[in-house]
Amino acid sequence: MGLKKRKRCCNCKRLFEPDHRNRNRQKYCNSPECRKASKAFSQKKWLLKPENKNYFRGPENIERVREWRKRNPGYWKRSSINKGDALQDPLNGQGTDINKNTSDFAGIALQDFLTAQPTVLIGLISRFIGSSLQDDIARSILLMQQSGQDILFYQPQAEGGDHDIKDSHFTRAGPQGS
Repeated sequence: MGLKKRKRCCNCKRLFEPDHRNRNRQKYCNSPECRKASKAFSQKKWLLKPENKNYFRGPENIERVREWRKRNPGYWKRSSINKGDALQDPLNGQGTDINKNTSDFAGIALQDFLTAQPTVLIGLISRFIGSSLQDDIARSILLMQQSGQDILFYQPQAEGGDHDIKDSHFTRAGPQGS
């Protein structure tokens, strides 16, 4: 019997025995922290490929998701029985650089924009607008931001007048019940 070759984990730097079926490719040990680091590295590497740059964007992907949701109504409103069956790891908020130019959020990756928001806020907005599509949520966030700026930075007219803002830029984004 041959001696099993051990490798050093790329994350925690400890020695581990790779799985015999994946011995030449496994670079991370099986600890939960290192598995998360492995997944994050793989996702980052995948997103850096030019052919994957706009994989989650565009009208055809939005329509594909809408059609799937029509065929699978209520899927995202999961019951309490299935809460342990996550399809993907929870997204942890990460610090982001503040972009002063908010005129074109559609140009940045939607996931980057959404993960900067607390997950509870995203869930609240999703329930409020009746849609869990990321494009609908992002559009609503921009409208809410504009409405908030109108309220916070309102300049009263010099000659009196009504100080209430009558118009809001915020309207429901997305179809009802999607």
